[in-house]
Amino acid sequence: MNKTWWKEAVIYQIYPRSFMDSNGDGIGDLQGIVSRLDYLKYLGIDVIWLSPVYQSPNDDNGYDISDYQAIMDEFGTMEDFDELLAKAHDRGIRIVMDLVVNHTSDEHKWFLESKKSKDNPYRDYYIWREGQNEQAPPNNWGSCFGGSAWQYDEATSMYYLHLFSKKQPDLNWDNKEVRQSVYDMMTWWCEKGIDGFRMDVISMISKTSEMPDGKAEGLYGDFGPYCIHGPNVHKYLQEMNETVLSKYDIMTVGETAGVTTELAKQYAGEDARELNMVFQFEHVEGNGKYGKWTDQKMPLTMLKKTLSRWQRELHGKAWNSLFWDNHDQPRAVSRFGDDRPMFREISAKMLATCLHMLQGTPYIYQGEELGMTNYPFQSPDDFRDIESINAYSQWCANGPLSHEEFWPCITAKSRDNARTPMQWDDTENAGFTTGTPWISVNPNYKEINAKAETSDPDSVFHYYKKLIALRRENPVMIYGSYEPLLEDSEELFVYTRTLDLEKLLTVCNFSDKEASFTIPYEFVGAGCLISNTENTYDKAEITLRPYEAFVLKI
Repeated sequence: MNKTWWKEAVIYQIYPRSFMDSNGDGIGDLQGIVSRLDYLKYLGIDVIWLSPVYQSPNDDNGYDISDYQAIMDEFGTMEDFDELLAKAHDRGIRIVMDLVVNHTSDEHKWFLESKKSKDNPYRDYYIWREGQNEQAPPNNWGSCFGGSAWQYDEATSMYYLHLFSKKQPDLNWDNKEVRQSVYDMMTWWCEKGIDGFRMDVISMISKTSEMPDGKAEGLYGDFGPYCIHGPNVHKYLQEMNETVLSKYDIMTVGETAGVTTELAKQYAGEDARELNMVFQFEHVEGNGKYGKWTDQKMPLTMLKKTLSRWQRELHGKAWNSLFWDNHDQPRAVSRFGDDRPMFREISAKMLATCLHMLQGTPYIYQGEELGMTNYPFQSPDDFRDIESINAYSQWCANGPLSHEEFWPCITAKSRDNARTPMQWDDTENAGFTTGTPWISVNPNYKEINAKAETSDPDSVFHYYKKLIALRRENPVMIYGSYEPLLEDSEELFVYTRTLDLEKLLTVCNFSDKEASFTIPYEFVGAGCLISNTENTYDKAEITLRPYEAFVLKI
């Protein structure tokens, strides 16, 4: 197995709008991030993944880009970015940019030209189709954010495709000029000195030329078979690698919805010449009775089966990305752990143990290292996320469900759970801003904040800090092979990692009840690498406390 810096790194995702505000306008910014670099250095992370900071009208919080080579006014200037990059590098921290090239904003100069006329040189930069008639779009596809995936444009009496918001028209990657424009932009950033790209919905860049109706799912049809893992996606990524990526010492990770282990080996195999790793979402996909909207927890046996399959099938062939949450997912401790006050800290530490002991590159989402929780939404007016706003309208306000039926589901899964401001201290607005925050601060910030946790050696923060340090000292955590135990247990997630003569046993109790466990003979009397309780592990038969986790090493 090839050894590389990005396999050995721990990555920290920053959602700039919610991280730290330096000028009191209620919106996080680049200088805010600069002011907190020492905090990240102290935590021990190696890489910052920066969610989009490009110029944007913010229909989808920066994932609708109007200029790839300019900084969003609310976030600062290109000089601020250059300072962030330099000061991060001074601290040994790399910066990975979010690359959003499946679509642009409808305010991007390419699209403004494209919609002017059918013979405009930029017309073919996007995907335009005739409607079935004046009132009917080309097919029944639905957008990821609700409504049709087609938007009618009166200027030329045609429809353009938008798999997300109508202000996010999809680029036509079959046009060579589009691809070259993207590669030129990527090269510009690489020459500036950035350290890689997280590629937004990169598995969607290639669409089939035929665009039939999709299988109806509610009001609209599924575009998936025609737009995800399309006919030329690997050809284009190999071209991107040859043209740009292979020329720099950078890391790449692709957001690849619907990916399987076999497809992951194509996208990110050791010799694939495409990406370094991909994000898979099987362990965070909620298939509730209302699509993704559910308040039900995934059974532990299902969670283990999914993660174990990815561990085993990618070993030696491709590299895993390890994460519990991100800007699109609810808070990990509320979803996979237990955010009740008596269990929040111990379950947050348990989740950290389970994830960081797996094989792959761990991703920490801002505030995860503090055990930040979901927000206690009171009404639909609390939402800022376009997906949540549209979903409430579609399912509830104008749809088949009552508020009482839908509310527990949308509050459990809303992306806004992850987007409330970072909780820095117990002063007003959690120290995030001196102004009015763009989205409400979680009211539990007086108990859960960075100032309190960095000064408490038993905090969730210091537990993450210890895990990151252990990773540097124990190559078995990075490169060791994986073997699951007790696969049918609904309470315990148990596995071993083995590298040469070293072996780790990780035991995590995912329940709020005590659980009995027999330590395998070879680990009886082994040293404890890390534990989230004061328990001892010197005998074979032990009783785990609720959410207890420990790792033994021989």
